[in-house]
Amino acid sequence: MPRRSISIFDGNVFMVTDNSGDIDQSPTALTGFFAHDTRFLSTWNLSINGEPLQALSIDDRLNFETRYFLVPGEPTHYVDAKVSVIRQQTVGASLTEHLTVINHCPTSIDLRLRLEVGADFADVTQLGRDVTRQGNHYARVEGERLLLGYRRESFRRESLITSSQPAHVDEHGMTFEIRVEPQQEWSTRLHVATPSLTTFGMLSGQRRMDESITPSRSRQEIVQELDDWLNQAPHLECDYEPLTTAYKRSLVDLAALRYRPVISPELYLPCAGLPRYMTVIQRDFLLSGLQVLPFKPELAATALIGSAVGQGNVLDDFQEEEPGKLGSETRYGEAAAFEELPQILYFGAADVTPLWLVLLDEYERWTGDQTLVRQFEWTARRCLDWIDTYADALGNGYVWYQRRSPAGLANQGWKTSWDAICFQDGRLPDLPRATCEIQGYVYDAKIRVARLARQVWSDPDLADRLEREAAQLKQRFNRDFWIDDKQYYALALDPDGNQVDALASNMGHLLWCGIVPPERAPQLAEHLLGPKLFSGWGIRTLATDAARYNPIGYHTGTIWPFDNAFIAWGLRRYGLADHAGRVTQAILDAAPYFRSRLPEAFAGHDRHLTERPNIYPNACSPHSVSAGAIPLLLRTMLSLNPDGDNLLFDAALPSRIHNIKLLDIPGRWGRTDAFGRSR
Repeated sequence: MPRRSISIFDGNVFMVTDNSGDIDQSPTALTGFFAHDTRFLSTWNLSINGEPLQALSIDDRLNFETRYFLVPGEPTHYVDAKVSVIRQQTVGASLTEHLTVINHCPTSIDLRLRLEVGADFADVTQLGRDVTRQGNHYARVEGERLLLGYRRESFRRESLITSSQPAHVDEHGMTFEIRVEPQQEWSTRLHVATPSLTTFGMLSGQRRMDESITPSRSRQEIVQELDDWLNQAPHLECDYEPLTTAYKRSLVDLAALRYRPVISPELYLPCAGLPRYMTVIQRDFLLSGLQVLPFKPELAATALIGSAVGQGNVLDDFQEEEPGKLGSETRYGEAAAFEELPQILYFGAADVTPLWLVLLDEYERWTGDQTLVRQFEWTARRCLDWIDTYADALGNGYVWYQRRSPAGLANQGWKTSWDAICFQDGRLPDLPRATCEIQGYVYDAKIRVARLARQVWSDPDLADRLEREAAQLKQRFNRDFWIDDKQYYALALDPDGNQVDALASNMGHLLWCGIVPPERAPQLAEHLLGPKLFSGWGIRTLATDAARYNPIGYHTGTIWPFDNAFIAWGLRRYGLADHAGRVTQAILDAAPYFRSRLPEAFAGHDRHLTERPNIYPNACSPHSVSAGAIPLLLRTMLSLNPDGDNLLFDAALPSRIHNIKLLDIPGRWGRTDAFGRSR
């Protein structure tokens, strides 16, 4: 079987192995057993009589568990193997491996099993970087237990490895000398515990060393929780199998990515994506909350609560904190604990604050939960104050961003890579920058909060002011960002007011925000679905004629499923159902090539050049906002919109989909159904 990596995960605890279940030590590769931004196992290699194991088949249907069916030896000579091995690896609060050796011989057989074990306790944010570690590693044999650890001042991480069968334990692993009778089997249960941590990375004195960081759940509890999650979601009936399969895959991944963060253990928030972003990224869970609101409104509620916990109170250049601004990322690894990175609570995102306001209103429209909206009135007012003061760095009514932390992000919209915001000729604009989509989010936020102020907070003066400001922003934006000779919106403005003229997908977000005058929407649609941006598999992040275009550049030519889903939603808002249908169909066509699990991004090559969409090598998968893309595309196809205590729908389906039934859609109306047929 060809070598490939296998991932299992439950919340922010995950494991990446090769296709025999082994982990090879690597200072750069994202393989290992991880929790809370730390690699707790960097070596986990099994051999029999000195020979490695090779995979016959792999059962990885469950996100948290994989079974490997193996034989010893190299692929050239294991056809007549007399022994087979089953490894069942399960992650939850810890790692458990059930190891079974089966003797197929008519006589007994003596075997030497060796499990090499190691832990470098590397910070996931530093893998692949040349970093000098300042702490000390240690290993101790405690009877039949192996304790591996790393300590730097008060920061400590430890892995405790045990076996249910007797073993010879040394500082590098475990050895089992076993005899297996004819046609019989031998088995053991291996367990790796990660001791409890406090918020700032120290061992908690309140728990035993064999307790885990993450609250423990049994396998049955994990399965039952997933079943309950799926049963409570709307049921999809459709004659197009790629959609039904991708919909279920999305729901499963969104459930499995949830975890309880150390700073807010009462919440259940989705991690952003495996492997590099298995933590709280506020932008991602606000966007995924918005995407799945018609399906899982509780995810939106936790996103709102979780983001509000991290609202800024002071000016802090290192963390880029400002009063009223919402945080963007939280990390628990060594680099954050010692402020080598600002991400212990980082505020380097200019779009999170207006997106939170957008979700607050949309959540109330769907659920009618005015209690939560009243609870967050003060938070919302502080968000508005930040938008109008600190965010408006040049005093011209736009939200600007500029890195203040030496370890912070240069770009602070959703396209965070250093070269994502560029002129058509490849030049990078000076800072600060005002990207177009963030102004759209602000416009939408002010319109929406005006509604809440009038209907929930009983503050008509605030509502009137916000509506005036939104109208002024719309007029100003359409004057300053519209490029007359190219008939599309600038990607951004530089500090001198120059239009950053690269053709990019960002302008597609302006449609779902509603800041585009109706007469300009068809022109945007033609650009978005034109050959420079649309590959046939989806809309690229950057047009092919831009100097920095690269079909496998992170934000300079790849296709992001979540980006396409929001653009399709915006196209439908402006009545451009055919254009929205083309985007939807393209993403659905791509999904089966990724086993129905849409990755963070994939390559932007033209469809006529490739029989299948090409991978983006470093894409996260699963990825929360990519998982949310399918539900949002469903909402778009059915045009689901709340209207008071009623749900309105008006289906417009892509040509390959003939019938859709979405049953038990939750909302302020209770539960209701929506239907669609091709026209």
